[in-house]
Amino acid sequence: MSIETFLQTLVFGLFTGGIYGVAAMGLALVFGVLKMLNIAHGELVMLGGYVSFWVFSAFGMDPFVSLAIVIPALFILGLILDRTVYRHIVRLLGEEKIKNSLLVSFGLTLVLQNLAQWLFTADERSIQVAYAGDGLNVFGVLMPYTRLGTLLVALAVTLALNYFLRKTYPGKAILATAEDFEAAELAGINIHRVYMMTFALGAALASIAGTFVTVTYGLSPSIGIIWTLKALIVIVLAGTGSILGAFPAGILLGVVEALSGTFIDPSYREVVGLVIFILVLIVRPQGLFVRNG
Repeated sequence: MSIETFLQTLVFGLFTGGIYGVAAMGLALVFGVLKMLNIAHGELVMLGGYVSFWVFSAFGMDPFVSLAIVIPALFILGLILDRTVYRHIVRLLGEEKIKNSLLVSFGLTLVLQNLAQWLFTADERSIQVAYAGDGLNVFGVLMPYTRLGTLLVALAVTLALNYFLRKTYPGKAILATAEDFEAAELAGINIHRVYMMTFALGAALASIAGTFVTVTYGLSPSIGIIWTLKALIVIVLAGTGSILGAFPAGILLGVVEALSGTFIDPSYREVVGLVIFILVLIVRPQGLFVRNG
């Protein structure tokens, strides 16, 4: 195999991993703060993709520009879902919260899937921009503009989230609540407002990933479960306490899948990712990006 083929595979793995990372950050944020597992997260990715597709179809707006509409739309949907569906679950504790969040989010998954199928039918959709076939050629390595754009936006989103969480009062309130919600409440933080904002942010991050999926892959009402599983694998690789670690973990998964598909067999692409997932659980169950102690 030539060095160009290896580098091309590596680059496409980076592009895919960037989407994995953004999708997983939203789920990691919700799980880390609210301590509940939202398996309808993939459906939020799917809905974000459909909003982007609708904006492109109706107004011809570039999908990267349409993020200015998609992100607020899913942020508002996240607020609504938190107030109407999840607000009663966050009051529960421990195992009971996990069980109820799984049941409720599974029901929400079915509702959102059927809603998307009713609105958009089961046909696969995608966004074909004018520059879809164009790209940069760097030493024989092709970098399509669409995929390069997704990676750059994903990096920008990760840096912006890092700044928000570590440098702003609302972000610090989110981190404090994730660390110890009782201590945060005693310190004067309105944890219920933090929960609402966190879920809305998770939905907004899912919408970004959904736009990327619509541009680079395809979109249908049934893709949600696939992206939920990818996000869960990435969260385990990063460590359940690492929100920002989800991005490098997503990059790792994307690269491993790409290289295994090229060097081993394309049919084993998903299997190799799951093997890495199991090995991390056995060798380093706290995750790759969580500090010891």
